[in-house]
Amino acid sequence: MGCTSYDSGESTMSEALRQLIGETQSRFRAEPESAVMDFESDSRLQEGLRSEAALRAHRLVVDEPAALGGSDAGPNPVELILAALGTCQEITYRAYATALGIPLEGVAVKLTGTIDLKGFFAVGDGVRPGYQRITGTVKLQSSASEAELEKLRAAVNAHCPVLDIITNPVPVEIDLQLDRSPVIAAE
Repeated sequence: MGCTSYDSGESTMSEALRQLIGETQSRFRAEPESAVMDFESDSRLQEGLRSEAALRAHRLVVDEPAALGGSDAGPNPVELILAALGTCQEITYRAYATALGIPLEGVAVKLTGTIDLKGFFAVGDGVRPGYQRITGTVKLQSSASEAELEKLRAAVNAHCPVLDIITNPVPVEIDLQLDRSPVIAAE
C-alpha cells in the first residue's frame, strides 16, 4: 500500500484546511453545543448474508466471504472496522499535520485484525466474537524531524475518533422492534 502523493495544489489545500480547522475550533469554543453531531446508518438484509447500508447519500454493500456462507458481494462488517480505523487514522494525520504545520506528503495505513471465529459460531466457552487484536503500520512520507512526527503521532492517537471508539467502551443501546405484517411475495 503506497502513500498518496499530493501535487502543487497541496499548499492551497493545506491552507484551506488549516483555515477550516481554526474556524471550526473557534466556533466550538464559542458554541460548544454546535460540536455535537449524529451520524446514522440505515441497513437492511437483502439476500443470504448480503446487506445494504445507507450512510448519508452513500450506499454500501456488506457481505460475508463464500467461506463463511456469503456471496462475497462486499466487505464484511469486521473488515469495515479495519477500513474505518485505517482511513480515520489517515484523515486525522492529514488534519493534525496541517494544523501543526508539520509537512506530510503522504500517509497510508495497513491493518490486520485477528479473530477467532469460534466466538461467532458459539464453539467453546469464553471466546469473544470480535477481534482478539488489531496490529498495523502507519507509513508516512514526510521531511519532518522524528520529534515532530512523534508529536504528530501522539496528537493523532489522542484525537482519532475510530481509535477511541474501538479502544474505549461506548454505551450501546439497541432496541428490538417486531414487524408482524405479512411479507408480500414479488410476482
